[in-house]
Amino acid sequence: MAEQRTIHNINVPLIKSPSLRVPRPVELPPDIHPLPEDVTAYFVYPFTIEPHILTLESSRQTTLAAHAARREAYLRAREEEKVRRKKEALRRVAPGFDPDMGTLLPTKLSIPVAHSPVVPTAQTESIALPPRSAMDDLVDQLAAMESRSSQPLSPRPNNIS
Repeated sequence: MAEQRTIHNINVPLIKSPSLRVPRPVELPPDIHPLPEDVTAYFVYPFTIEPHILTLESSRQTTLAAHAARREAYLRAREEEKVRRKKEALRRVAPGFDPDMGTLLPTKLSIPVAHSPVVPTAQTESIALPPRSAMDDLVDQLAAMESRSSQPLSPRPNNIS
């Protein structure tokens, strides 16, 4: 029976895949030598290159720093120019306006009021006046306007002959 199996195996054809390639054996060159036990002798740093590399690196770093400083100055100047133009545009619309100061608040003109009682300075410190409301200010301004309109106007010179 063993003879029959070997006969069967001989008659079976082998098919080799066309994509299968057996690599060629590597041939070593005749002058190759094995590495020594200690390879530290191969790790030698060429110190003759060092000063050249350091001077190149330091000059490169100074150049980069100068370029960065110039770029920062340019960007800062552009930003300041934008802010200056914006302030100029706002001042053209509202003279005296400064956006850094916040919103514009109206200021009161000091107009002497005729009907306010005169209090001596010694008593002013001891008497606390109640806070004035917006209506009180309005009444005072209207009274001042009436007193100005009731005053006679100064005669105008007539330049026509």
